Amino acid sequence: MSGSGKSVALRALEDAGYFCVDNLPPELLLSFVALEQHHMANRVAIAMDVRSATSLPLVPAQLVELREEGIAVEQIFLDSTTDTLVRRFSETRRRHPLSNRAGGPDEGINQQRALVDAIELERELLAELRENAHVIDSSVLKPAQLQGYIKSLISAPPGQLTLVFESFAFKRGIPVDADYVFDVRMLPNPHYEPELRDLTGLQQPVVDYLRSYPEVEQMFQHIARFIGHWLGPLARNHRSYVTVAIGCTGGQHRSVYLVEKLATEFGSNWTTLKRHRELGHP
Repeated sequence: MSGSGKSVALRALEDAGYFCVDNLPPELLLSFVALEQHHMANRVAIAMDVRSATSLPLVPAQLVELREEGIAVEQIFLDSTTDTLVRRFSETRRRHPLSNRAGGPDEGINQQRALVDAIELERELLAELRENAHVIDSSVLKPAQLQGYIKSLISAPPGQLTLVFESFAFKRGIPVDADYVFDVRMLPNPHYEPELRDLTGLQQPVVDYLRSYPEVEQMFQHIARFIGHWLGPLARNHRSYVTVAIGCTGGQHRSVYLVEKLATEFGSNWTTLKRHRELGHP
């Protein structure tokens, strides 16, 4: 999505040793990859956006063709909430690539309406690409967090399902990249213990507190049983990534604790990543 952090993501990939190309026309994708293979380039990152809207429908079939040739392909789709995108375009005073198609800029409310219409049109045009990609919600991420997310994704072994466990705060919105969302706000809250309030679920006093409640363990068992039951079918469906979001009120204690525990539980059998959105780092 325009305004969701493509430049930041490309910088992260460039830092990781990828040869990066921005806004490559889809018509050139196959010939460009063939050229890079001839030059013995092992890692290439290609960014596309809605400016190539008329030819984007070519891309899904092209990616299938590349995979059939034995090329490892990973799709990452950057997304943000509409409110976030409107704010970013307003702050930077940039014109949305589809603004003319949505009726052109006007004044005041009409201008914002035109921007919202352009964003929603963009969602429709990119829906198929989003559906088959790993989605990263950059709505509340700092640039360093987004870079960290990108680097953790590309470090995962290709060709197998990767589990992403993410903690978040409901008060800051549900991550739009989540495949499954679990609400743990009914569990005992360390926030109300003065000596634990400023700590996080990564620290031992909070861990000990939450371990002392049977309902916390029961919640963990229920989530683990559900995820474990469906991982096999998801992998057989050729899913590359599954994101499981665990939310509490502040995203600091309960959700963080459970993400850590779930990542440990599944990490021995599956490629597993973990994120703590509200703690300011991946």
